[in-house]
Parts: sequence; structure tokens; C-alpha cells
Amino acid sequence: MLKIRYKITYIMKYLTLILVAFLITTSCNQDKSKYIKNQGQAHGTFYHVVYESPNGVDYNDQLRSTMQRIDKSLSTYDPVSVISRINQNDSSVVLDDHFLNVYRKAEEIANETHGAFDITVAPLVNAWGFGYTEPQRTDSVSIATILEYVGYEKVHLINGNLNKDTAAIQLDASAIAKGYSVDQAAEKLEKKGIKNYMVEIGGEIRVKGQNPNGLAWRIGIDEPTEDQALMDRKIQRILHINKGALATSGNYRQFYEKNGQKYAHTINPKTGYPVQHRLLSASVLAPDCMTADAYATAFMVLGYHASMDIVEQDPELEAYFILSGEDEPFEVKYSDGMQSHLKD
Repeated sequence: MLKIRYKITYIMKYLTLILVAFLITTSCNQDKSKYIKNQGQAHGTFYHVVYESPNGVDYNDQLRSTMQRIDKSLSTYDPVSVISRINQNDSSVVLDDHFLNVYRKAEEIANETHGAFDITVAPLVNAWGFGYTEPQRTDSVSIATILEYVGYEKVHLINGNLNKDTAAIQLDASAIAKGYSVDQAAEKLEKKGIKNYMVEIGGEIRVKGQNPNGLAWRIGIDEPTEDQALMDRKIQRILHINKGALATSGNYRQFYEKNGQKYAHTINPKTGYPVQHRLLSASVLAPDCMTADAYATAFMVLGYHASMDIVEQDPELEAYFILSGEDEPFEVKYSDGMQSHLKD
């Protein structure tokens, strides 16, 4: 269920969205100079923020500081972060608001997806070589052993303390924390009175209002090609959004081959094995990016049909799915509410 890792890399392996918004902001005239663009590194990837600052104030330092505080809470690559200390069974750790916010949302979506999203999947992700440790044995006996201490229902938040059924349980918030960081940055801007903005971290996006050209923000969804070096990227479809968050998860870039077998980075927490189905990419539109981020990952576990069932029952969710085709390379499916964002 891996979608991001807190490890700096100059090739963003998990970026699944192209930000068309940046292509149009570069041509803005001087009358629209109040739009400020910030960029940098955060959470092992890159961030880009565009916002209209009425007074011309640049908030990059505050945004970057917010992202750094989130790392101190949720990065498994920081040995003294809150989540790392939980994994180390440090009884003196104090759960901060960032961890609590993410944990509660993770628990909520785990329930809604019947465990397809699971914050305790870390041992499986690590075993298959997509985590923060060296790969381990993945024979059937080893996977069965690991599954004994995987399961969100084996962790309990009681009176502000997190209790694990066994010390071997390990948490990994990487499939939700990046979206949460986007939300925190967006909310920081809103508190400053900013009404038009776009926040993107490693491909997860939240927008509001208009872009510098006075239009809805334009966000491109990648065509799912196996281009791990990101040298031949193509846009599958452009979405027009003026409020909400979009996150995409896919298996087509993060994988490896061993003994002729391809292993995708999305791990099913129920079976313990990488998923094998036709769904190549799931893009989720939701009111906040933390929700979109987690559901996009869960949908890659569930596959198209079960995912669409969830979307159709939740009025706050919309989704755009790309599947491997039978007669054509790709087959596209999307929810009814997504249609209004698919302008030519």
C-alpha cells in the first residue's frame, strides 16, 4: 500500500499527476503579478504552490516549516519521529495532533474499505522491498507469519494513547501523510485570507478558486506507461477543478522484476501479496487531499468494480480509473460526477 516514501530522490517515482497549471502561469502578465509560486523539497519528493497573495506576501517559509513539522510526526525515515518511536515501542512517546489527525482518518477509511487501506501494512511493504528497510523473505510461510501482525484492528487509540496488540506491529502513514501535508499547507493559506491557490506535493493536489488566468485550475492525469525514468510522460486527460483535492495512485511506475515476475508496489494487506488486476491507475477527487490520498491507495488494492461501488455510495467522492484494455491499450472509467471536470 506504499505510495510515497520519505526519502529524497531526484526522480519522483510516485508522481502520477502532471500539473498543467504551471504551464499556463509562466505566461502571466504584470497585471497578475500578485500570484506567487513556491517550490522545494518535502517528504522525499517536491512541492509546488501557486497562490494569489493580495498584499504580495510570500509564505514559503511558513509552508515549508509546516511540512517539516509533519515529517517530525509521520516520517518513518526519521528515527525520532512520533511514528518511528511508536514502531520502536517507545512508551514515552507523546502523540501530537498531526499523528492523531492522520491516524483517525486512516482508521475511518480502513473501516470504509474493509481493510483495503491499512496503516499497519509496513511489515509487508518492507518485506517486498518497497519500504524503509531491506527486502526480506517473501515465501508463503514468511508472508503468513507477517500477516499475524498486520491489521488495523490490532491497534487501538485509547485516551490519547496508542496500544498495539503485539510489539511486532509497525505503522506506515506514507499512503496518507502526503495528502495530509497538502491539506495543512492549503489551510495555512486559507487562514491568511488567500482565496485562490493550488498546493501540490509529489502529485497530490488541492486547489481553490482560480488560476492566474482567471480559470479553473487545470490538472493532468498521466497516461499509465511503464516509464520509471519519467522521460516519456503523456497526459491521459486534463481535469478542470476550482475546489477540492485530487490524488492518484498507480502501479505502472513503481515496480521491479525478479525471476521473470513483475512485482507492483501496492500490497494487499489481506493477502500479503502485491495486487494483480487490470486497474492501472485510480484518481480520486475529494474535499480534502488526505481523504483522496488514502482512497486512491485503497482503490488500487480493491480493483475497479469494488472501488466504483464505494464511490457511488459516497456523494463526496468522484473517481477516474484507467484499466488495461482488451482491444485497446487502456480502458477509461469514471464516476458520473467526474464528467463536469472533463472539459475539452
